[in-house]
Amino acid sequence: MKKILILLYFFPLTVSAQSKTAFLKNLLWDHASPQLKMILQHPDSFRYQVIYTRIDRDKFNQPHFTNYYYNVDRNIYFNPASTVKMPLSFLALEKINHLKKYGVNKYTTMLIDSSYEAQSAVSQDTSAENNLPSIAQYIRKIFLVSDNDAYNRLYEFLGQQYINERLWQMGYKDIRITRRFVPMNDDQNRHTNQIRFTENNHILYTQPPAFNEHPFDFSKKILIGKAHFNSKDSLIQSPMDFTTHNNISLEDLQQILKSVLFPQSVSPKKRFDLSEDDYKFLYQYMSEYPSESTHPRYDTATYFDSYAKFFMFKSGKSKIPSYIRIFNKPGWSYGFLTDVAYIVDFKNNIEFMTSAVIYVNSDGILNDDKYEYDETGYPFFKEIGDIMYQYELKRKRQYTPDLKKLKIHYQ
Repeated sequence: MKKILILLYFFPLTVSAQSKTAFLKNLLWDHASPQLKMILQHPDSFRYQVIYTRIDRDKFNQPHFTNYYYNVDRNIYFNPASTVKMPLSFLALEKINHLKKYGVNKYTTMLIDSSYEAQSAVSQDTSAENNLPSIAQYIRKIFLVSDNDAYNRLYEFLGQQYINERLWQMGYKDIRITRRFVPMNDDQNRHTNQIRFTENNHILYTQPPAFNEHPFDFSKKILIGKAHFNSKDSLIQSPMDFTTHNNISLEDLQQILKSVLFPQSVSPKKRFDLSEDDYKFLYQYMSEYPSESTHPRYDTATYFDSYAKFFMFKSGKSKIPSYIRIFNKPGWSYGFLTDVAYIVDFKNNIEFMTSAVIYVNSDGILNDDKYEYDETGYPFFKEIGDIMYQYELKRKRQYTPDLKKLKIHYQ
């Protein structure tokens, strides 16, 4: 396991303010390029939503938050894609902590059995230093390169019913996690695999197969686009049905990220039951770049450092300065791009949070792999991130934040 100097896991109690004013709208419009203005002029076409969170430290270095919103509406659906991997990673660490009486932890070998139709078994992970699968290794891959199989395995460890009931219990009533990222029907996604935790070929704990006994209410239809390709690659002249897909709002995603970065900024009800070591672990891999990872090791020509960092840097694959770190989780699918991030600049003592989503599918056809990610989507994130960053560079603070406890030594 890597040794790291970690950021502060528990911040003192903080205060959050909400602002629905035109501040963020004006900030973006005042500095927008012609291309960004074209996007901002068409909220219905691009379905964009943007959140910017200003962080001000007091004389005790306690953070205080002010949230600004532009076109944010939790009732407007977007496909969250890989962003749902973030709450499942937090839930997996929380659940594994509840198994410590069996001698199980996040590094324990986790063997996955096939217990129902369409399921697959896992007995090894060649990306791991010991070639064995574990919760820790799956979470590493999720934050480093947004690995889909890693998400599927956490979904199977948690179980569909547990995932949703726990998040609803935490106050996230609008969240609905319904599926793996592999072709399965609704019934198959309600079933999850048997799991065995082992050490030196000795079984420490066996988790039986699970089944969600409470079907979701899919009565409210969610239709996107004008046409779509189905699973048989046939063009269907009707909108794509997202009714049974995963669903989570941008506000909830940012709140979930904030609850782990700044646990004391949210009510106890919204905190995940994580250990000090869990926080250290998450902070490292949420901010580490693929080039800094040994296990797993990645081809950096494909998985460049900004591969999973949309704000400020993804467009053009530009190099991220050593003094900037981004703790985040993006997602991209069906023309939707989303990123939820906390950005830190150690050179200029800057910190802020920002989240955004955009839909880039000009032909209105879904599942055709013809989306304007490179032409429109990534530049959108780069520019709004740059605008917020430049604003942060110039704005005056009563107290300069002390961010040294946020520095991690990646080895």
